[in-house]
Amino acid sequence: MTGGSSSIRFENVEVDSRRSDVEVVGRFVTCVSPPGSDRRRKVEAVVDGGGGALLPGLHDHHLHLMALAAQITSVDCGPTAVNSAEELQAVLRRSVGRQSDGWVRGIGYHESVAGHLDRALLDRMVPDAPVRIQHRGGAMWVLNSAALRLLEHGIVEGLEQTGAERDLERDSNGRSTGRLFRQDALLARLLPARPPDLGAVGRRLRDLGITGVTDATPDLSDGAAALLAEAASDGRLPIKVTVLGSTHPPAPLSVGPAKIMLRDHDLPNFDQFCGAVSAHRRARRPVAVHCVTRESLILTLAVLAEVGTEPGDRIEHGAVIPGDLVPTIRDLQLRVVTQPDFLRTRGDDYLRDVDRSDLECLYPFRSLLSAGIPTVASSDAPFGELDPWRVIASAVGRRSLRGAELQPPERVSASTALDGYLSPAGDPGVGTRRIAVGAEGDLTLLHVPLSVALTEPTSEAVRMTVVDGRS
Repeated sequence: MTGGSSSIRFENVEVDSRRSDVEVVGRFVTCVSPPGSDRRRKVEAVVDGGGGALLPGLHDHHLHLMALAAQITSVDCGPTAVNSAEELQAVLRRSVGRQSDGWVRGIGYHESVAGHLDRALLDRMVPDAPVRIQHRGGAMWVLNSAALRLLEHGIVEGLEQTGAERDLERDSNGRSTGRLFRQDALLARLLPARPPDLGAVGRRLRDLGITGVTDATPDLSDGAAALLAEAASDGRLPIKVTVLGSTHPPAPLSVGPAKIMLRDHDLPNFDQFCGAVSAHRRARRPVAVHCVTRESLILTLAVLAEVGTEPGDRIEHGAVIPGDLVPTIRDLQLRVVTQPDFLRTRGDDYLRDVDRSDLECLYPFRSLLSAGIPTVASSDAPFGELDPWRVIASAVGRRSLRGAELQPPERVSASTALDGYLSPAGDPGVGTRRIAVGAEGDLTLLHVPLSVALTEPTSEAVRMTVVDGRS
């Protein structure tokens, strides 16, 4: 998969709180022994761990690889980068002409920057160059008039073919407002191709100690899947990749549960949703359902109770989970893949904008685990923070950027949050991968013992990452 040694021995590392030597040959761990007790075999590389913890490689159970690659050539329009309409206009105008295709691609926008964004506001900021800006929730793109002149015909035609005309918002006069919902795949077909820098994504993941990810992109196109597979094969993306949005992804990608994206502005009716789940049941495939509102969760639970569940069924996000629904989630034997770091990056906005009844059940964690529901933290990058150590710290602290606490009883320990990243790709929250003979050679070496690393979680603790025994 990557360059480096195909046989390696880690000496004097901490494994499950004990000092050990660990050998990896090819793709698997071949020896775990007390320090210095068995070093007869020749290996291509020897690493002195200095007492640092050696962990199974971390697995992020929910992110979006192609969007992460696109982030590299995008303009940050979020409240951590710009704080007013004037600042947004300045950063957009500075970006005009920087890309060969002429487009300006913005990401991370929130209304706290300049209010509700539409084509009219974007036209005043950038009247001539085509601009598209994604809302930080990932559900909406906003296009200016220059962009719509290039794409509107194709958008309208594409939406008519799928019966999704309402995804292009129009005003009372029937004119497009520039707001387009949940149509990433359509935009990708219509826009000029911009080759994704998956190599940069791979390097960043490895620097963080991540050796595997689950790509949660819905309806992943064949072209995107092929690009991911190629990058995973040639070493630019040196990690294990599971995808939710493809039925038969090319090797070496693995297939996970089927992603079902619920449009919060346009939820399906009960029968439609039952039909969608039933189609996957015929293939014995579990589902991973996007749920960020109370209404979408209630509908999901009702449909799964009606159709029946499959081992591996998941709730993605679980942004709002009222306590009275927790027993149903447990009884249906669902897993929850959540993102506690949103409480840090968006918590102040939640406190201002979210209904109090929802605030009381926002991104629960401890209560789900206490009820016996497998629950893991993840990133939702690039819409959320990619760094797993930052996510772990947020699961512990549950504080906004301004220091406000959000439901402190839902805090979990750093060890508990890390265990989610150490759980198997196919069974998030069910068991923890361990370093033992026969285990996969996907490992993360820290500079320090685990107890030290978890006191103040930071990616600076990551020293080395190997996949299939290769660094």
